[in-house]
Amino acid sequence: MSYREGRLVGVKDKFSQHIGVEFDKYSDEDLVNLWHETLKNGMHGICFSMYEDGQEPGDTITIEQVERRVKILKPYTKWIRSFSCIEGNEHIPRIAKKHGIKTLVGAWLGDDFEKNEEEIEALIQLANEGHVDIAAVGNEVLYRKDLTEQQLLDYIYRVKAALPNVEVGYVDAYYEFSNRPAITEACDVILSNCYPYWEGCSIEYSLNHMQQMYGQAKDAGNGKRVIITETGWPSQGSSLRGAHSNAVNAMKYFINAQVWSEVDDIEMFYFSSFDESWKVGDEGDVGAYWGLWDKNEKLKF
Repeated sequence: MSYREGRLVGVKDKFSQHIGVEFDKYSDEDLVNLWHETLKNGMHGICFSMYEDGQEPGDTITIEQVERRVKILKPYTKWIRSFSCIEGNEHIPRIAKKHGIKTLVGAWLGDDFEKNEEEIEALIQLANEGHVDIAAVGNEVLYRKDLTEQQLLDYIYRVKAALPNVEVGYVDAYYEFSNRPAITEACDVILSNCYPYWEGCSIEYSLNHMQQMYGQAKDAGNGKRVIITETGWPSQGSSLRGAHSNAVNAMKYFINAQVWSEVDDIEMFYFSSFDESWKVGDEGDVGAYWGLWDKNEKLKF
C-alpha cells in the first residue's frame, strides 16, 4: 500500500467486502479505539480544510495558519487535496511539498470569469514551480450549473496544453462522468466525489453504496485511473432520510472507508480534515461537522 503500514490485521478479519466491519462485535469504547487505530494506520489522502472560526472563502489566509494545519495532518496522510489557488490557498501545495506530502491541487471555477482567470493562471504557476502532482480544473461546476460543458472543456484543455507533464482532471459527482462523455474523455484521471450520505443511504449499506458509485465512475472512465476525491460522513446535525448524522456513524463510515481503501487499493481523499463553521447554507447544519478534527484542531473522538 502507498502509505499504510498494514497494522489493521484484526480489523480486516472482521471486514466484509460489501458491508464492512462487523461493528456489532465492538463496544462504544472499542469503536473509539478502532477509529484512532484506523487514523493512525494512515490515509491515502485528505481534503484540506482552510478556514478557522470566523473565516470564510474570500478571506486571505496566512502561510502560518496553513503550515500549522499541514503539520497536524502530516503524520496521517500521503496526499493533501486543495480546492483553490488564490487568497492564501496557494500556500497549501507549497507547504505540503515542503513537508514531503503529495498534492492534488484544484482551481476553483464558477460564474465569475475574472476570478476563473486568476485561478487558472495560479494553478499553472504552482505546477510550473513543481508543487502540483495532479491538477483539478474545477469542482462540481456542472453540478452547480456555473459553467456550460463547453466552457469547462475550454479550461481543461487550456490547462492540459500548459502542463503536458501533469495529470489533469475535473472533480464532480460520480454520475457526471457517465452523463458527460466529452468531459470524461478530456480528463487524464477521473476525480469522483462519492457521498452515500447525500443520497440518504443508511450507515449499514453506505459502504456498498460507495462501492457502486466508484464502480459507475470506473465504468465511465473506460480504463482511466479513478480517484475518490471526496467521501465522508457528518458527526452531528440533521439527518437526511435514512442517513443519520452522529458521532457513531461518522466513526463507522471512516473506518469502513479506510479499510476498504487499503484492502482494494483504492485512492481516496477523505472529506474532511477540520470542521469549518462557515460551511452551512446549502448544506444545512451538517455542513460544519465533516472533519476528523474539530474547529479547534482537536481530534473529535
